[in-house]
Amino acid sequence: MAVSASTRRRGVLIVNLGSPESPSPKDVRRYLRQFLMDPRVLDLPYHKRAFLVYGLILPRHTAKSASHYRSIWTDDGSPLIVHSRKAVAALRERLTMPVALGMRYGHPSIREAVGELLSAPGERVDEILLIPAYPQYAMSSYETALVEARRALRFKSRIRLTVIPPYFEDDRFLDSLVESARPHLEEGFDHLLFSYHNIPARHLHKSDTTGSHCLRDDRCCLIQSDTWRTCYRRQAIRTAELFAARAGVPTERWSIAFQSRFGSDEWLTPETEPEIIRLVNDGVKRLTVICPGFSADCLETIEEIGIHGRQLFLDAGGESFTLIPCLNDHPRWVQTLADWSQEDWPDARK
Repeated sequence: MAVSASTRRRGVLIVNLGSPESPSPKDVRRYLRQFLMDPRVLDLPYHKRAFLVYGLILPRHTAKSASHYRSIWTDDGSPLIVHSRKAVAALRERLTMPVALGMRYGHPSIREAVGELLSAPGERVDEILLIPAYPQYAMSSYETALVEARRALRFKSRIRLTVIPPYFEDDRFLDSLVESARPHLEEGFDHLLFSYHNIPARHLHKSDTTGSHCLRDDRCCLIQSDTWRTCYRRQAIRTAELFAARAGVPTERWSIAFQSRFGSDEWLTPETEPEIIRLVNDGVKRLTVICPGFSADCLETIEEIGIHGRQLFLDAGGESFTLIPCLNDHPRWVQTLADWSQEDWPDARK
């Protein structure tokens, strides 16, 4: 049954990362170019960024990336787009306010989604609630989505942009995550690995509001600090801690790692592939992996973990590998999105 809208005429904008239009090299190249030329992803001066992207990365990696996309592509298209559209469709059934899906890169774009909300039938929208599909804050995901939404509304001063803060420790998010994961956990496992998308260490330093806390020593994420509000590493650890407590996973049976390292710069550690090998060497035979930094299954979860990570584990001597699906369009997650859509959140125009 649909629920009533808020007193303002609100539209809900769900934003995820995006996907190529197809797994063809041409479309993958176009997508990678847009993604990597974002200064909040590859945070280098423009000319250096352009040299790396056009001169080195695209020529060397487009074909391989296209092959990976082909390995996960479905009859309905990109898994990330398919899962995101299903979640939005289910959310629309629970709300009376308009809902649109926007991708930071590719289509449907954030600008296109904003246009859809502003042209929705009925009473004119005067507020857009942005829900980034990223539980933890990072400049290369949450922040760039917010910046692009602001850009799309630059000349629409009558529209209030509201955003929900990173929800890495929100009770409803965690309950959704545990409920969706529980059937897979009940199958049994020796160890649960939390695999998060990696970011360069310098991104943490740039997000460090104190300028002197992040990665200063191995205990930085255990020492309370104002920088926790924008510390991706701390927020990833917190999600894992709270999930494990709710799901009843003992401390000695779970660990955290970071996947998708790219290039030679310093990135967060431990990295997922070496961690998988370490676990096998420590006697883990049944490994279960969850990726709570992603709300919808995508290349990084399906191919990198579900295909490549699985093979790595089995080749090293493991016996059973389980990848827990992302939240996707799980009913509990959709209800959480519906609940958030009706609450008051801070104005993001500042």
